[in-house]
Amino acid sequence: MADVPKLEVWLRGPLPKIPALLQPIAHALLQAQEEVHAMMTDFPENLLWERPFKVASPAFHLQHLTGVLDRLFTYARGESLNTTQLTALAVEGKLNEAITARELVSALDRQIEQSISELAQTNEKTLTHAREVGRAKLPSTVIGLLTHSAEHTTRHVGQLLVTVKILNPKI
Repeated sequence: MADVPKLEVWLRGPLPKIPALLQPIAHALLQAQEEVHAMMTDFPENLLWERPFKVASPAFHLQHLTGVLDRLFTYARGESLNTTQLTALAVEGKLNEAITARELVSALDRQIEQSISELAQTNEKTLTHAREVGRAKLPSTVIGLLTHSAEHTTRHVGQLLVTVKILNPKI
């Protein structure tokens, strides 16, 4: 039997335990996760920190994807960033040859799993509740932050894909 292409996550139906209004966010995060796995499988470690044409490295995108999900979900809960989160933000994109692509993808997997779990626990009645973002306490809402988490994730996965293809055209 010929290989049948796998349907995109959003075409596979509703995800169990995820509120209806949050389904698109969960679908986007899971789709991003699958795409990252596909492009990072067998990615050469020596290219992880490369910056072709001075764009962000694959390592940066993987760190940033993980970090931004953590930060946006923190704000959506109505919390401020803690010291660990601020430290992680400060080192995003800084060369660390000790870390591997597999470790970065695993960290992203854990963060997406945590994010999906939080979506499952989110009461739809809270989606319009006001939230503050960052030290400047910029105004947003729970749904605004959660939606931005999905759109920001997909944006960086697209950038990662282009960078990975430039660095490793076999992918």
